[in-house]
Amino acid sequence: MTRKNLMLLAAFGSLALLLGAFIFQFLGYAPCKMCIWQRWPHGTAIGAGALVLALGPLALVGLVGAVSALITGGIGVYHTGVERGWWEGPSSCSGSSDALSGMSGADLLSLDAPVDIVMCDEVAWALFGLSMASWNALFSFVLAAIWIRALQTTK
Repeated sequence: MTRKNLMLLAAFGSLALLLGAFIFQFLGYAPCKMCIWQRWPHGTAIGAGALVLALGPLALVGLVGAVSALITGGIGVYHTGVERGWWEGPSSCSGSSDALSGMSGADLLSLDAPVDIVMCDEVAWALFGLSMASWNALFSFVLAAIWIRALQTTK
């Protein structure tokens, strides 16, 4: 495959993953904060693919695509660790009921609190024991390898 084809394949892979995330959201699986974080680098990789179409397969564009795929893969690994309890996640979307101990009665009864918070440490959907964050990490690292292979290709 040519450098351009490899770059476009990787960008299309990010597009497919991002569209898949939106389909899951449409089906009722609301994303948590860390799920949203994983979407931004895919958007950047898609933008890199658009630049490949407009400017050609420039090495800098390939580097942006590879770094974007590695970043979203890394966030996916971090999110997986939070889901599995390997480490703590952001306090704004994960944690236990222990956090309630610092709240007053007025805070607990307030109607101003958001009711649609999706917890980052809960798995909403899994396939073969892997959550959406885990699948994102795996596929993103494959896409990063494709971007890197494209950078190594001379044609």
